[in-house]
Amino acid sequence: MNEVKEVSESFMPREYKKGKTKYIVVTGSVMSGVGKGTFTSSLATLFQFYDLNVSMMKFDGYLNVDAGTLNPYRHGEVFVLDDGTETDLDTGSYERALHRNLSKENYLTGGKLFKMVVEKERRGEYLGRDVQFIPHVTGEIKNFIRKLALKDKADILIVEVGGTVGDIENSYFIEAMRELRYEEGRENVAFVNVTYIIEPKALGEQKSKAAQLGIERLMSLGIQPDMVVCRATSEVHESAKEKISLVANLPMNNIISLKDYDSIYEVPFYLKKQKIDKIFLNRLGLKPKELTQTKEKWLKFLDNLNNRSGEIEIALTGKYTGVHDSYLSILKALEHVSVLLKTKIKIRWIETTEINSVEDAQKQLAGVKGLIVPGGFGARGTEGKIFCIEYARKNNIPFLGLCLGLQLAVIEYSRNVLGLKNANSSELNDKAKNFVIDILPEQKNIENKGGTMRLGRQETEIKSGTLAYTTYGKKEIKERFRHRYEVNPEYVKSLEEAGLIFSGTSKGDKRIMQILELPKEKHKFFFATQFHPELLSRPLTPSKPFIEFVKACLDGKIEKNLLS
Repeated sequence: MNEVKEVSESFMPREYKKGKTKYIVVTGSVMSGVGKGTFTSSLATLFQFYDLNVSMMKFDGYLNVDAGTLNPYRHGEVFVLDDGTETDLDTGSYERALHRNLSKENYLTGGKLFKMVVEKERRGEYLGRDVQFIPHVTGEIKNFIRKLALKDKADILIVEVGGTVGDIENSYFIEAMRELRYEEGRENVAFVNVTYIIEPKALGEQKSKAAQLGIERLMSLGIQPDMVVCRATSEVHESAKEKISLVANLPMNNIISLKDYDSIYEVPFYLKKQKIDKIFLNRLGLKPKELTQTKEKWLKFLDNLNNRSGEIEIALTGKYTGVHDSYLSILKALEHVSVLLKTKIKIRWIETTEINSVEDAQKQLAGVKGLIVPGGFGARGTEGKIFCIEYARKNNIPFLGLCLGLQLAVIEYSRNVLGLKNANSSELNDKAKNFVIDILPEQKNIENKGGTMRLGRQETEIKSGTLAYTTYGKKEIKERFRHRYEVNPEYVKSLEEAGLIFSGTSKGDKRIMQILELPKEKHKFFFATQFHPELLSRPLTPSKPFIEFVKACLDGKIEKNLLS
């Protein structure tokens, strides 16, 4: 028994004190994609209304070390943090909810966890013991969480467990959370189960049996939930809530109905009406001061969201257009700007594999007010994107290129203005004669695919008197990158002489072209970035390139006081 205690205590950070941080653990049942991430983010937003330091983390059970090698068709977009960590899209939702940048300490996968355990074993850090799930794997999980609590000085740390109760790949994590409550004390750890209430059309009534079985499975693992959030297409009936209450051993006030909403920004206020904040604060023994000013900012945002007038249509080209989550941060950045400018934005999804000429592009882009060409990898659909960029450039349609979008803009300009008909990227066609886009020198000898790109927040120097300078209002900025290829330095001078402006370059060496644009006298808004500005857009502080892009799409017809 003493040996078990000794091993358990070895997973406790030295300066850690029990009770200083309160934990809320969110699990899911019945099915994935139930809205666990939305609820978790909304809960974090709700706690922003108080004088509390809130932090968040996500656990994903898959054995990938990070999300960088996951296919967007299967898992949505890859979200990149300041430190270069590639995560799933839920972490982006957390940052937008908290209005704060997160790091690798806020994200854990099964692959990252086991890599950490094996590396420690090889260094001989487990006291000569045989390494087991309990206490070593569960101990490392608890250590990871407690280190984050210490680093962020969190009053509340919300932990989302990916997947559903019963999944083999998260069973050991759920066990670690059971141990966390045992070690920290019930007064310091609360559990929420987000479940789904089925409503088959053929029956015309809500069925809670699947939800009951999911809760029973959670309880069989030794976890008594403190709250059950019932997701459904419509308001959950009292009869269904009563059954959930009985099986979960919880009062009816702790069984929360959460129907579908048109906007996720309504959810925090709905949760507040259900007094979820009070339930958790009382449960965890917290008595913080309410921050009226923060709440008012979110209320104003919601009011603007619900009072947008007019609508513009913007085209978004890509090859993952069937899975909108593949471009979630771009959609959110546009949403943030649409609220700021009180204008609805409709997206026209364009599958560019179908576009084989400028005439095809013209048909697809007819009537749109702007064009966004997002990031991506591989050759499929890129020629169609290039035709779209050509049409937008020649017809004065506002254009915003992101990462690959910048590279394709350079290829288009090289072919049609510089006259290099065979210009291309070495990624897209290794037989082309003019690689105006080529692999970064430091990437040439890299063999592993995971976590090896130029990643994370990097500095950019901006030239005075440019659209980039007008957009940001300063000479140095930091944005997030995720790329292996760059504008080939050998062609930069020729492109500039032909009228293209590289208004942002890597700080110091100025080797990497990081922003390009056309002068205003040639185009109302032609702007592209090697970085991903959408990753730093927040509801209350939208991305500046997206603001300027949408303003150009509106032809400047906005109320000035909206931007004051």
